[in-house]
Amino acid sequence: MDEKQREISRLVAKAGQMLLQHGAESSLVSDVSRRLGIAVGADDVEVSLSASSLVITTVINEHCMTTTRRAPDRGINMRAVTEIQRICIMSEKGLLDRHDATEKLEKVSPERYNRWLVVVMIGLSCASFSRLAGGDWAVFLVTFIASALGMIVRQEIGHRNFNPLLNFGVTAFVTTLISSQAVIYHIGNTPFLAMASSVLMLVPGFPLINAVADMVKGYVNMGTARWTFATLLTLATSIGIVGAMNLVGAWGWLNG
Repeated sequence: MDEKQREISRLVAKAGQMLLQHGAESSLVSDVSRRLGIAVGADDVEVSLSASSLVITTVINEHCMTTTRRAPDRGINMRAVTEIQRICIMSEKGLLDRHDATEKLEKVSPERYNRWLVVVMIGLSCASFSRLAGGDWAVFLVTFIASALGMIVRQEIGHRNFNPLLNFGVTAFVTTLISSQAVIYHIGNTPFLAMASSVLMLVPGFPLINAVADMVKGYVNMGTARWTFATLLTLATSIGIVGAMNLVGAWGWLNG
């Protein structure tokens, strides 16, 4: 029985850890972890979450077993979250036992889109914002170049596992430095829009949405932690933008 409970505890802890690492909201982490544990043989599962770790307690025949896992951020990846939910549902339907679920969970990999596809799509999205805001095609082109190059910088820093705050700050600095050339050389009808639109890729929308969702659903500590982190990312971005503006003397939309 101890070995069975140990296997279930490891399975549930691994699933919860991966969910938390890849951006699932707290209620989803807690719910899926509990459902998965019960589906593979536990009588009950209790989950305690913090910003960078989780504690799992499984109960079988009134015997408790508790395990703790660190959950360092691995980046938002809804594919991994969806795959874990699918494993949970299949276990509930009796299609997987704890061994099968463990095997499938080990095969879950946070696959990502091709980096160059991401660069192009980010460039197009930011450039489209500038166009929607009234910029001409020259502004569109400058915004595309600035945001695409900024995304490359962001990817390179991310691949080297630097602190996300440093990543956002440097990316904002480089992106603003490039887009400010539109203001300096008077490119396009409203060159300040290039500076404003090119950094929109750095808006931490997902962390902010999760923070609000957590607080609304009763996970106030988690929501506060996520909101604080999103605020710090916004601050780092602002510092990078202002630093670049100050360096070249082009204040973009502040003078627009």
